[in-house]
Amino acid sequence: MSKLAIAISLFLSGQILIWFQVNGQFKWKWFAENTTILALTGFIISYLFIYGTKYAVDHFDGLLWPGRFIAFAVGIISYAFLTWWILGEGINLKTMTSLLLATAIICVQLFWKAV
Repeated sequence: MSKLAIAISLFLSGQILIWFQVNGQFKWKWFAENTTILALTGFIISYLFIYGTKYAVDHFDGLLWPGRFIAFAVGIISYAFLTWWILGEGINLKTMTSLLLATAIICVQLFWKAV
């Protein structure tokens, strides 16, 4: 597996865990009643982002920005999907536009070669 694929997988895993950590309270009573336990999962989430950043920086030859933009865009896309799928909140034109822009950010970082 390439360093970029590992980085994206780690970022996606972290974003999914954050979604449940923060938004689970609106779906499940247990999440609303156990905020301290949920806060402790931040330790695991931090490691996912630390190592995701390491692999992204390695892939992009020491550059930090591409990995940050990819992590941001993966977060936007996963948030929109999980909010729609689990909470049933629809995707309107504004959200769809934001998703397209997030996809564009990923494409710029992956395919635009710096000179």
